[in-house]
Amino acid sequence: MSKILIIEDEDKIARVLQLELQYEGYEASRAEDGRKGLELALAEPWDLILLDIMLPELSGLEVLRRLRQTNTTVPVILLTARDAVPDRVSGLDQGANDYVTKPFAIEELLARIRNLLRLTTQQQAPSEAEPAILHVDDVQINVRSREVTRGDQSIELTPKEFELLLYLIQHKGEVRTREDIITDVWGYEFVGDTNIVDVYIRYLRQKIEKGFPGKVIHTIRGVGYLVKDNDGHES
Repeated sequence: MSKILIIEDEDKIARVLQLELQYEGYEASRAEDGRKGLELALAEPWDLILLDIMLPELSGLEVLRRLRQTNTTVPVILLTARDAVPDRVSGLDQGANDYVTKPFAIEELLARIRNLLRLTTQQQAPSEAEPAILHVDDVQINVRSREVTRGDQSIELTPKEFELLLYLIQHKGEVRTREDIITDVWGYEFVGDTNIVDVYIRYLRQKIEKGFPGKVIHTIRGVGYLVKDNDGHES
């Protein structure tokens, strides 16, 4: 049974979420403010956290920032106001895996939870046939420890950046469309806006290409992205 922590100060929303999750077979616990939520998040292993951004004591973004200092793997879905675009962007930058805007349909949230749990399970349990160390050129990624290096330099990635890089390297030599990436990395069906893929590709390039010789991520115009070993002909 998957354990889900709900960090939400609006009692009505929190109660509905807890009941719906329990009905779906999850073990669901609640915290009513950011400080208590952070304590619970760090005290126990969770399979997923639902985190409201607007919280008393500590904001949801501060909870997320502190959580990611010690736990980079637990999936986090942000619960945000419809007009809180800067907060959503900041949350994704700090390592949130997904977000839903209030008011939201519980069926959509449950679908996102299922997809994210499935995706996380697949990423954290690589098959026996897949090596623990993957690489493209001199970029090396340890699937189990989630460490990334280029040459002899360690590269710090957010959880979502790591997931995106891992996905691209697992499909080295294959062109992946933005729609493919949205579905396989973000874990939900394509709904028309793939700009977030371009944003995260830009983040990755800043970290694994800037200051290094050779391009790793290649843009296939009008299609998507390709990771391949550098043959001296960059695109």
